[in-house]
Amino acid sequence: MELTEAMRTTGTCRYFSPDPVPDDVLHRAFDAARFGPQGGNRQPVRWIVVRDAARKQALADLYLPPWKAYLAGIGIGDVAVGALPKTVADADHFAEHLAEAPAIVVVCAEIDGLHPTDHELGRLSVVGGASIYPVMQNLCLALRDQGVASAVTTLLCHSEPEVKKLLDIPDDVITAAHVAIGYPAKGFPHRLSRAAVEDTVSLDSYTTPLFA
Repeated sequence: MELTEAMRTTGTCRYFSPDPVPDDVLHRAFDAARFGPQGGNRQPVRWIVVRDAARKQALADLYLPPWKAYLAGIGIGDVAVGALPKTVADADHFAEHLAEAPAIVVVCAEIDGLHPTDHELGRLSVVGGASIYPVMQNLCLALRDQGVASAVTTLLCHSEPEVKKLLDIPDDVITAAHVAIGYPAKGFPHRLSRAAVEDTVSLDSYTTPLFA
């Protein structure tokens, strides 16, 4: 499909059909994903496709407690979100039915292949993800191109030790995200809600809008 259309309609899918995603579809998606930008071309990203029902259920069991805590925070106002009530309800449905997704892709990265340049700034370090998340987004776009939907979550990273034990992930590899994938039960979105360009782009100074 046309690239811009794919970018504008690759939303978070929270309702999947039970149909499996064939190996050839996955191979094409992973083949395209690997061309995402990666610092020094170190290519640290590794993937685990979890199809086994017991392992998916184990991941779902780890996912629910932090999700329910997050959901409770939304309910009492401790967690601020820009989502509509229906979106929150859909996210809760996703959490309750995560094990039913045809596959959960665990996004991993070799630590030696990451080069965070911001870990001494006294604030949250994010640069290491620059060699991971563009590749992951390429995967989502490549799946969308083939009619496969996705839902990215990082909540399971809170349970990384348990996930690593469950999936035999070595000590020198981290988890960066989990992506539920499958054919959408309710189709793809026609329009995603995002901030306007005028509100997010500056010129020369953070306080000077480029587009008035």
